[in-house]
Amino acid sequence: MKQLLIAALMLSGFGLVHAESEIFVCVDANGVKTYGNVGDGKGCKKVELPGLTTFPAPAKKSAKTASAPGDFPKVDDTTQKKRDTERRQILEDELKSEQKKMTDISGQYNNGEPERQGGERNFAKYQERTQGLKEDLNRTQKNIEALQREINNLNQ
Repeated sequence: MKQLLIAALMLSGFGLVHAESEIFVCVDANGVKTYGNVGDGKGCKKVELPGLTTFPAPAKKSAKTASAPGDFPKVDDTTQKKRDTERRQILEDELKSEQKKMTDISGQYNNGEPERQGGERNFAKYQERTQGLKEDLNRTQKNIEALQREINNLNQ
């Protein structure tokens, strides 16, 4: 039974073209079983397998079925323009905020040499704060770039 299962798995891996071919199991003098599509030698027997069941692929949906149903709520042009204007304003406000933050952090970072603070007698604490400022600067720069992309996408 185990050999039939292996043969069936092998057959399913070959696809539909080879589904009709014959499979033989051959046992040599040492009792080792081998499977193949040719059974010429002694000790070879044809394996009977159950039929292969196939299903057709589902039909592709047309563009009409992919569109919104007729009762789907729609927004009129005036409302949509108002929403777009509000969105642009929010993005521009966020951009200004991030740019101000960038200016503040850049001033503190001082090109990688920020002023030491009173509690930073230990050089490791100074380096840790410098690294944190650098990470904040990079993160803020990425935020500015993302906001600018969003604003540019609104123009298209």
